[in-house]
Amino acid sequence: MSNDEGESRFSLPVRVYYEDTNTRGTVHHANFLKFMERARIECLRSLGVELDALRLHEGLLFVVRHAESTYLRPALFNDLLTVTTDLCAKGRVSMDFVHEVRRAADATLCCRGRIQVACVDAKTLRPRRLPERLLAEIADAC
Repeated sequence: MSNDEGESRFSLPVRVYYEDTNTRGTVHHANFLKFMERARIECLRSLGVELDALRLHEGLLFVVRHAESTYLRPALFNDLLTVTTDLCAKGRVSMDFVHEVRRAADATLCCRGRIQVACVDAKTLRPRRLPERLLAEIADAC
C-alpha cells in the first residue's frame, strides 16, 4: 500500500453513475465525499480493520471530525475514477486521511480532500483512544 514517495496509498476504482450527477451530467460535489468514504473504508479493511467488528466487539466507532475538499475539475457521467487514500497521520484518538479523485483515462485531478476521523465510544459518543491492536495494525501505513 505504498507509493514511490514512501507514503501509504490505497486506490479504489469508482464508476460515475447517473445517480451521482446533477442535471449537467457532472458529479455533484457531495458525491466526491461519498467516493472518499468508500475508499477510506476499503483502505481500513485492507489494513485488517473491519468497522462493523470494531463496533460489535470493542464498542468503538469512527466519526468524521473534520472534512475539507477542493474541487478542481468536473467528473462526468460514466467516467471511471481512481480514488486514492493516504493515511497521513494518526494520533491517540484520530486519524487523518488525504484523498485524491482522478479521472482514470487521463489522470486529471478532479478533487482533493482531507478527512479526520475520531474514535468514539459507540454508546456515549465520547472520544476514546484507538486500541493498541489497531495502532499496531496501521503502524506500517504511516
